[in-house]
Amino acid sequence: MANLNQNFLNLKESYLFIEISKRIKEFMNNNPDVSLIRMGIGDVTQPLAPAVVEAGYKAFAEMGVKATFRGYEDSGRGYEFLREAVAGYYKSFGVQVPVDEVYIGDGAKSDCGNIGDIFSADNIVLVTDPVYPVYVDANVMSGKKVLFTDFVGSSLPEKVDIIHLCSPNNPTGAAYTYEQLKKWVDYALSNKAVIIYDAAYEAFITEPDKPRSIFSVEGARSCAIEICSFSKTAGFTGTRCGYTIIPKDLMLYTTDNTEMPLYKLWERRQGSKFNGVSYPVQRAAEAVFTPQGIQQTQETISYYRGNAAIMMKTLSELKITFTGGINSPYVWFKCPNNMDSWEFFDYMLKEINVVGTPGAGFGENGAGWFRLTAFNTKENTIEAMERLTKLLS
Repeated sequence: MANLNQNFLNLKESYLFIEISKRIKEFMNNNPDVSLIRMGIGDVTQPLAPAVVEAGYKAFAEMGVKATFRGYEDSGRGYEFLREAVAGYYKSFGVQVPVDEVYIGDGAKSDCGNIGDIFSADNIVLVTDPVYPVYVDANVMSGKKVLFTDFVGSSLPEKVDIIHLCSPNNPTGAAYTYEQLKKWVDYALSNKAVIIYDAAYEAFITEPDKPRSIFSVEGARSCAIEICSFSKTAGFTGTRCGYTIIPKDLMLYTTDNTEMPLYKLWERRQGSKFNGVSYPVQRAAEAVFTPQGIQQTQETISYYRGNAAIMMKTLSELKITFTGGINSPYVWFKCPNNMDSWEFFDYMLKEINVVGTPGAGFGENGAGWFRLTAFNTKENTIEAMERLTKLLS
């Protein structure tokens, strides 16, 4: 008899975005002619940069020629050309990352979920609340105990083993200062804990006191993994590519306190369960870091920043409390009239046909809050904010 992993029974009954899709589908079935504006899921709307597309075309053409055809990438880390490009990108904002500490994967969500495979189930995990669901769900699935604190860690337990951080934060859009991040690094070092740091939105940071990488912080190489993605930086949500940086200084411990380099365990895990990202996609990702790619992707990021500015202006005029938007494509605001976040979701959907994300889906501290994304067209963003203004004025 095949028995299930009982830990799956400890998951919430419905994944946040599945529930959103269910409610939208039901509404659209009853209202097929409605002009719906989707500002809920963090999916991008602008196309890949021309330099990226050109590199991808060229790489696919190489795959059609016997002399340049590629099969498996044999290192298991990703092609060296892309790992060198990632290391060069970090160097551009003052962070030294050795090429052999970069591992190419198919996106931040996958690596954030899969990295837990190499940690014991008896580890205690700390996440900030509100939180992106994968940090909680992946650890619940593996049977780990999960504790919660707020974004700045104002209430920290005496000891934990794994810490999930995200900056700029999803969903709140807040970003850590150097001093705030140093507090987390010091806490991890004192507990021999590992920080799993999600930097998927680092390209949106505009304020100089907000680090683009946790490795800007002294001591982080001894306690942190950094996971990043091309999805939001360069529109790879449908193309799938990301990277994880694991310093060789970072150790895990056996039951008899023997040190084991974490990177070797990750290499072993990936070798068993992952066959890598395709050559054409890695060539396309490499093009993100060329002068043309940087210019073109920054233009797209600026476009989304413009949408965020439109949302912030509207919320300010409506005198609604909010965070985010400055260093992030997300704007996180307090639901008006003390409405429950799912109640406000349904209210917006039915009254003005705009979709957002209920804060309650991100944890207890998200109750009564709401997230909107800047990943839409400028025209739709303006229209959605006009509808919201009419609804709440």
